[in-house]
Amino acid sequence: MKIRILAIVFVLSALYASAQTRRLTYCNPLNLDYGYTPFANFAAWGKHRATADPTMTLFKGNYYLFSTNQFGYWWSPDMLNWKFVSRKFVRPYNEVKGDELCAPGTLVLGDTLLVIGSTYNKDFTLWMSTDPRTDTWKAAKDYFKVGAWDPGLFADDDGRVYIYHGSSNTLPMYGQEIDRKTFDPIGPKKEMIKLNWEQHGWERFGENNDNVFLTGFMEGGWMNKHNGKYYLQYAAPGTEGRGYGDGVYVGDKPLGPFTYQKHNPFSYKPGGFAKGAGHGATWADKFGNYWHISTMVIDVKNNFERRIGFWPAGFDPDGTLFTNTSYGDYPHYLPNGKEDHVNNDNFTGWMLLNYNKPVQVSSTLGAYVPNLAVDEDIKTYWSAKTANPGEWLQTDLGDVSTVRAIQINYADQDATFMGKSLGVYHQYKITASNDGKTWRTIVDKSNNKTDVPHDYVELKTPVKARYLKITNLHMPTGKFALSGFRVFGKGAGVVPDTVKNFIVLRGKAENRNSWLRWQQTDGAVGYTIYMGIAPDKLYNNILVYNANEYYFNGMEKDTPYYFQIEAFNENGISKRTKVMKVE
Repeated sequence: MKIRILAIVFVLSALYASAQTRRLTYCNPLNLDYGYTPFANFAAWGKHRATADPTMTLFKGNYYLFSTNQFGYWWSPDMLNWKFVSRKFVRPYNEVKGDELCAPGTLVLGDTLLVIGSTYNKDFTLWMSTDPRTDTWKAAKDYFKVGAWDPGLFADDDGRVYIYHGSSNTLPMYGQEIDRKTFDPIGPKKEMIKLNWEQHGWERFGENNDNVFLTGFMEGGWMNKHNGKYYLQYAAPGTEGRGYGDGVYVGDKPLGPFTYQKHNPFSYKPGGFAKGAGHGATWADKFGNYWHISTMVIDVKNNFERRIGFWPAGFDPDGTLFTNTSYGDYPHYLPNGKEDHVNNDNFTGWMLLNYNKPVQVSSTLGAYVPNLAVDEDIKTYWSAKTANPGEWLQTDLGDVSTVRAIQINYADQDATFMGKSLGVYHQYKITASNDGKTWRTIVDKSNNKTDVPHDYVELKTPVKARYLKITNLHMPTGKFALSGFRVFGKGAGVVPDTVKNFIVLRGKAENRNSWLRWQQTDGAVGYTIYMGIAPDKLYNNILVYNANEYYFNGMEKDTPYYFQIEAFNENGISKRTKVMKVE
């Protein structure tokens, strides 16, 4: 009997330890209750959710996320479960019709968190709170005299405080010291950095860095200090394009001079379901791991229709700042200790199971056809004819597979809301089947009372299934429409072979551009291309579906590049090709 009791105690202890060490997962875009655009002219093509320009701050053990025009902000103890705090920061005498806190900047000074939005005026309020888990803010400075658009605030180790700001396709980014006690500017603003698109291919405007009718924008200043070096970050070339990214200059002093980092952009995500990784912030979590949060692009109903995502980041042994966006909109682990962000320890390895697989639906509105919900493009979507309970979409995985997680991305078809809408919610059920006849419920959100526009559900226990069906129970507004019903796990088949005949043709007259081609790999649904400025610094990547070529126009002029490629499908990822150098 004693042995049996000891065995039970051992098993329970092991289960408890496993529960304690189980890593939580997340999936980009982040599942936040995004507000709708407050501007009528931005909603002329359809009312829609929108935010951008995020900052992330670790303060007193919690994470605080501010972004554009949300009429409040979010906080979380774990980077997964976010609580919204409703708050209006813009005072009546500052208010622009419909506007709120735009492209905010935050700063931790001792036991106080500071926040301010963008303005060129000198009468904006700088706010402060010692417990921002609730709406307990007061003015730290009634009239902040810097007048900064896209402000980035930074406190150095010696206690001195600086601000970096600018948002223009003609003007540079500026820096200025501000008094720590009075928050008044100290001396004039100074020019820090500016775009050089003639040299840096990724700074050219356009969806593929190829439009010359408009010069690129420099915006979104942010500063980090690491090992005595100052990393001044900026966004370019424009929030509308897939190549929207963040670059960085490095200096020995907070106001420069600064030198362009050879690896740039350091935050870059031009491929996949949701594209773009610009105008953001770099921060360290509770365990000292660095992350980068930034803006993801939709750009369908308006060019400022955007979302938020974050990725592992860090500084390599040479002090190079990087962000790892590899499979950046697939499920990733959240931190529970020190991690290796270079090698992407955070990726779960759960693959997309239903890319362009057969779909059936209850009804279809016009040209918003069913397969647009599984084409891995957030810009396109299926819509039912109504928002009625009982509208449904069914996806066929092709074979019985192991399902680990599901992401439901709602599209704003015929939405009626403007600005922030509190108290709205989605309700649905997901059922699974092996044969399409016998169904079992695996996700039940019939009692959900929260707003989940990009709901991500990790199953407590993996499920074997071939068919999955989502049935609508309640929509907060608009039709039942999905830009992505994404099923993750592992298929029962084989991983693709290593890609063959990978070539990179780099322009002679214009060597910021290249044409990448490769032989199609049997069984592959997509490919991930890795590139960088050294064979051991292939930090950037491009994920491509159902193609065997890509035009890459984001290269540094006269700089050698190194490339690799791998194939993937629902069963896993192939070995990479050998590293290729391209002069």
